[in-house]
Amino acid sequence: MEEKFNRLVFIPIAAVLFLMIGYQYVCPADSNTCYFRGDDKGLFQRHSSGSELGYAEPEADDDGPSKITSKFNLTERDLERQVHFDIRGDDVMVFLHIQKTGGTTFGRHLVKNIQLEQPCDCMPGQRKCTCHRPGRAESWLFSRFSTGWSCGLHADWTELTSCVPNVMNRRDKKNAPKGKRNFYYITMLRDPVSRYLSEWKHVQRGATWKTALHMCDGRPPTQDELPACYSGEDWTGVPLADFMSCPSNLGNNRQVRMLADLSLVGCYNMSSISELERGRVLLDSAKANLRNMAFYGLTEFQRKTQYLFERTFGLRFIRAFTQINSTRAASVGISEKVRWRIEGLNALDMELYEYAKELFLRRYQLGGVGEEEQEEKEDVKPVEEVTTTEDYSSQVVRW
Repeated sequence: MEEKFNRLVFIPIAAVLFLMIGYQYVCPADSNTCYFRGDDKGLFQRHSSGSELGYAEPEADDDGPSKITSKFNLTERDLERQVHFDIRGDDVMVFLHIQKTGGTTFGRHLVKNIQLEQPCDCMPGQRKCTCHRPGRAESWLFSRFSTGWSCGLHADWTELTSCVPNVMNRRDKKNAPKGKRNFYYITMLRDPVSRYLSEWKHVQRGATWKTALHMCDGRPPTQDELPACYSGEDWTGVPLADFMSCPSNLGNNRQVRMLADLSLVGCYNMSSISELERGRVLLDSAKANLRNMAFYGLTEFQRKTQYLFERTFGLRFIRAFTQINSTRAASVGISEKVRWRIEGLNALDMELYEYAKELFLRRYQLGGVGEEEQEEKEDVKPVEEVTTTEDYSSQVVRW
């Protein structure tokens, strides 16, 4: 009797163990080849085509709003965006383009991919498009692909806020008093480690951005305040170790620096305030400016970026955004030690991005986008990519 009972217990236990071993063999723990879907229109599989171009949606843009982990004390005022952009009036949309955040692609969306009563006029072979208001020869968009680098190459928040009103008044032949025109600032952010590696690869190929003005409190930084990281024309072929070792490398915490009010810390004068206090002030300023911007998107969340822009400004894109993972940064293999070093060099950017991501996803969640609407966006063909040149110097306007 006892032997029969033991045999009956052993059979189901052996069956369970066999199934567990078989599952681990077919679907190992570190693999993404197996996961369950609720229906035929579920999440994109990592190794499936994902779209006609063969791109797969990243895990980041598949995260549902319910997965948001709350870390920051965000208020209802932080989440609500009340923007009444009047393209027929005097309102201006200002795109703050931070290097290596997908800004070139987003900038093209602004001039070539928005449904407008009067679309931007983009002539073949021309670097800039004419984006006029309906029935008026005045521009509603301040960006690289519309007005050029009119406030300097990759001008930051400090430069743009002091420069854009004067530039737009001159362009439109207006004399609007300060505060009488609405300037809606927008930008794109990116995961700091990916952005940093992308900038390193870009600099390694010969980019310098040395024509950037870095104006602050009415003057550019002195050579002592902002010494060069290299001698010669550029930093072509620089190893990652050397790129990380330069203390004046503007690639470090670039996103915080370009979004903060630099006049709060004495601009580029590092002796005016302690390093710890400087970092705290810059981070707080960057968070506040980002939070108060009309809109910002995240490179890792293309579909959500499109949806939030459309909802914020009441404008619609002609074709859907697409997520492209095959970037130069993605192809760079680094050790955990190097990753920790990059995260340390970009500690301010790391916290800013964490803050930006939570705020972004909560604003998306607040919109309550439905599954049918999201699937409709996914079915639209992605906008065509256009080759980008990196010769910025001819578009810089010094004033």
